[in-house]
Amino acid sequence: MSTPSADGRVGNRIENYNGFWKKDLNKEDEGGTEKRLDSYTDVVNGYYDGATELYEYGWAQSFHFSRFYKGEAFQASLSRHEHYLAAQMNLRPGMRVLDVGCGVGGPAREIAQFSDATIVGLNNNDFQIGRARKYTKKAGLENQVTFVKGDFMKLVEQFGENSFDAVYAIEATVHAPTWEGVYGEIFKILKPGGVFGVYEWCMTDTWDPSVPYHKELAHRIELGNGIPEMRPLRLARQALETVGFQIEHEEDLAARPDPIPWYYPLEGDISKAQTFWDYITVWRMSWSGKLVTHNATRLLEWVGLVPKGTHSVGESLKVAGDALVEGGQTKLFTPMWLAISRKPAN
Repeated sequence: MSTPSADGRVGNRIENYNGFWKKDLNKEDEGGTEKRLDSYTDVVNGYYDGATELYEYGWAQSFHFSRFYKGEAFQASLSRHEHYLAAQMNLRPGMRVLDVGCGVGGPAREIAQFSDATIVGLNNNDFQIGRARKYTKKAGLENQVTFVKGDFMKLVEQFGENSFDAVYAIEATVHAPTWEGVYGEIFKILKPGGVFGVYEWCMTDTWDPSVPYHKELAHRIELGNGIPEMRPLRLARQALETVGFQIEHEEDLAARPDPIPWYYPLEGDISKAQTFWDYITVWRMSWSGKLVTHNATRLLEWVGLVPKGTHSVGESLKVAGDALVEGGQTKLFTPMWLAISRKPAN
């Protein structure tokens, strides 16, 4: 393992990221999946060391998808998705809330301002934590939103049992080696009666791993998003119940008959942009936008302004975009299975 740079990124784990998958994804086997699950921290950190700045450039400081109303601006949609989760959880002033897998803190800052709750963001990536703290200080929220480094599979070890009023995770716990493991840790650190809200990435229950195309699609989503293993929705539901949660509400929000699909920005069709400023976001996902990013990243890597391997991770993001659109169009994948669950009060 090479020495971390001043910003926390580790060069060789970025370079090694794509090595966790075979070049021909049709030849992926259980051995490769087991290797990724055993090395989940290296998989996830290698991905985000390389992808974080690309995410911020091409998407936003909130690394998640959202539903769209007709005419709704991209940033407004992201914020509404965060507000909806906070409202479903009934977050309010005085609550201590953990954001599991907080990225660079976009949702934590938005939810803190929406609910007036105190948010602790957990992340295992030093580079993202540094950026989260910088953005939060700039927003004047450093006394309400804080960030700590930690492994979501070891929450009890870090925080102790019964230490949070609420916990949420936005498209983050899919990176865990098992849902039972991460949900079990969340259950333990919640106070009795505490609430857990999650937007989970899942293959839908129509996905069938015995179908070669279905399996290959899941592997493309994994490769393009730093995910050790994609799993079906029914296993997420089962895991919540297995560890002791009472599910109060669940819904695949991607299954709603919205006129504007959640994946529309990834299609790169600027004619579908909802507002003037959204033309820029959608263009970045178009063939010409991707070409600009491809060449710019290669140049920046060549002159040493970004770590080696960043361009390769960027190419994986292109795989991700195409796979996620396919998953959305075929209804084989959802990035927004919503579950609101509660730890029994006694």
